Amino acid sequence: MQPAKAIPPRPGRAPASAGPLARAGRAPARSGPRHIVMDELSRGVVDKLDPASAAFINTSGLAKASPMGMGLYRIEPVGKVGSVRTASVQLEVRPKDRLGLSRLLFLLSYAGEQGFREHSVEAVEHPDLWSALAESLAQLADKALSRGVLQGYLTVEESLRTVKGRIRISDQISRRPGMMVPLEVSYDEFTEDIAENRILRAALERMGKVPGVRPDVLSRLRQLKGKLDAVTRLQSGAPLPPWRASRMNLRYHPVLRLAEVILRNASAEAGEGKQQTASFVVDMGQVFEEFVGTALRSAMSAHPGEMRLQYGALLNEAVRDSDRITVRPDAVHFLGGRPVVVYDSKYQAASDAGASLSADHYQLLAYCTALRVPTAWLVYAGPGEIKLRRILNTDIDIVEYPLDLSLPPSEILAAVADLAEQSWGEVVRQAVAGRPTSD
Repeated sequence: MQPAKAIPPRPGRAPASAGPLARAGRAPARSGPRHIVMDELSRGVVDKLDPASAAFINTSGLAKASPMGMGLYRIEPVGKVGSVRTASVQLEVRPKDRLGLSRLLFLLSYAGEQGFREHSVEAVEHPDLWSALAESLAQLADKALSRGVLQGYLTVEESLRTVKGRIRISDQISRRPGMMVPLEVSYDEFTEDIAENRILRAALERMGKVPGVRPDVLSRLRQLKGKLDAVTRLQSGAPLPPWRASRMNLRYHPVLRLAEVILRNASAEAGEGKQQTASFVVDMGQVFEEFVGTALRSAMSAHPGEMRLQYGALLNEAVRDSDRITVRPDAVHFLGGRPVVVYDSKYQAASDAGASLSADHYQLLAYCTALRVPTAWLVYAGPGEIKLRRILNTDIDIVEYPLDLSLPPSEILAAVADLAEQSWGEVVRQAVAGRPTSD
């Protein structure tokens, strides 16, 4: 008698034992926390969670975990992307266009106004966001430190019994009137304890606390941090120290770009008496808005005039301040002190079909009316074609401009440069045609 053959699952359906997570995108079974993967447009999944993990997910801002009884929770995205990790579960919400980590970090670093644009952020692609971040940081830190720890000049102010550097006369008089010593002095010291190394050490420490990082990567992070033990440790919650990009710290640029992204968006806790947790949560709508504004302002600098971001304008006539209605476009370009073109960016996380055909256009119509600008550009995330919509009974045009974030960074920036050229060309065309732009 032959043994019974197993009945294969029906095509397109997960096995019954797999539960809702297989259909939602759970990674293959492995040791460590369960891995739940969702698209940011997903309607949610149902899975078992322990109360501590559910509470952490809710406080992280990445998703909402609602109890359904018997240990089951409904997990729903709330418009943000990233990953949260506890000892028992890792929840990952990915961008709608399934952008890789390199693309996400490129947008984050460009929008972050770090002040340098030589290269896009480098990252190792990996199905697990935390593994990708940890491996990327280890590789870039290893390259940066391969020629030794960077040194630079640090201004030191302290009290000494001998003169070193210059005496701070005002501090000496206010703190020690009539006393000759100690002296309040200020001097420059050539040291490793500079902002660049403090930022790098903080990022290595934070990634070293993430639960579930592979032992070999964790070991590399610890070894690299050991090279920076003489550097002052940043206090938790303290602002990142300022630094300036220069030829002297050029080899640190790639790792500092990633380190600042990690420190601004990721958190981790580990230690006795605490549940090991980590979170990396990003508001893609805000990131897209900041990226478009920063990149567009840079592109429009080639043309006359000035671009202002988040410009506030009055929409109605009002005697009292409480009656005023204001609008705030993402970007407005001024020429001769007058607005000539307005821009607004929409990530459109709630819809994967491109630009909205109603609310967004009403909003842009209000911007044009308040600013007396004839053309508004609606920049939305996603593929598509440029569309011109002329508003009836007005002289106002609304142009929908798609920005495909799945393209390489150089092509994304080229598309923004094209937006700048086309919008400026429209300003020139209107001026030649004699259409009014503002009073």
